[in-house]
Amino acid sequence: MEGALKMQLKLEASVNGVRISIDTTWTRELRSFLIVPLFKCLVALCLIISLLVFIEGIYMNLVVLYVKLFKRKPEKSTNRSRCRRTLSSDMKPTPWSLFKFQCTTKKRYIYMYSVLQLSIGAACRLIWPLERLIVQVLDDSTNQTIKKYRTEFQGLVNTECAKWESQGVNIKCERRDNRNGYKAGALKQGMKHNYVKLCSYVVIFDTDFQPEPDYLQRSVPFLVHNPEVALVQARWRFMNSNKCLMTRMQEMSLNYHFMAEIESGSTRHAFFSFNGTAGVWRMDAMEEAGGWHDRTTVEDMDLAVRAGLLGWKFVFLNDLTM
Repeated sequence: MEGALKMQLKLEASVNGVRISIDTTWTRELRSFLIVPLFKCLVALCLIISLLVFIEGIYMNLVVLYVKLFKRKPEKSTNRSRCRRTLSSDMKPTPWSLFKFQCTTKKRYIYMYSVLQLSIGAACRLIWPLERLIVQVLDDSTNQTIKKYRTEFQGLVNTECAKWESQGVNIKCERRDNRNGYKAGALKQGMKHNYVKLCSYVVIFDTDFQPEPDYLQRSVPFLVHNPEVALVQARWRFMNSNKCLMTRMQEMSLNYHFMAEIESGSTRHAFFSFNGTAGVWRMDAMEEAGGWHDRTTVEDMDLAVRAGLLGWKFVFLNDLTM
């Protein structure tokens, strides 16, 4: 009887000459009074969060359904119609387009140049007074291990910029000798040039985006006649969405993000995040929010949160695709 009691209180074993002793009574009490209640609380918390996410999803889809049924366009809640025909004459300083790209291999350089050529051409063809438009190309390719290809690529970019400059476009190609802060660092560095101070609005595109010629005409009016609006976000389109099942799934996921999550936020004048590209920012709002910070790799969300906390509003244009 006494031997059985000892076996219940302590379990001992020997593994490779090392003696291991486990007090089974203590572990049972620990599970009963600490581990089990802790896990129950965590499960309850997960269920509550899942329920909140589910309710939010239903609410967002109801808002989107309301938008579709009653055709609630952003024009109905803003003053865009006032400046549809008067953009060129009464616009103050210059909006400017910002491109940022990164290359790592020879094949990537060649591909990026062909894409960049299309993107620069699209930006320079924007319907806007040339004296009020600055196109800034941010070249952040500084990989020293493939210096030969990098130099060749930079020469091609310079040639493309010179071609458009000869046609009267105010285009600047800015480079830096490091990649500190990555994209946020490049955007932050690009804002330091003197000619940027002439601008009232900044239009940001990644390299693989090609805006339609009327992009500025359809987006800037929301900022011009609505001083409380800081950002106008356009929707992405996908040229190779039917290439394979993976690209199709990515398109479906991002379309839901734009057409449900962002659409509902814009309709309710609630916060939604800047997507890092295909958006027009008010310079005053960016400066008030503190500009670009390279403390995080999600610099677009970081800037949007800071601007949103200051009371700035955002507008999403579902019918304006990039």
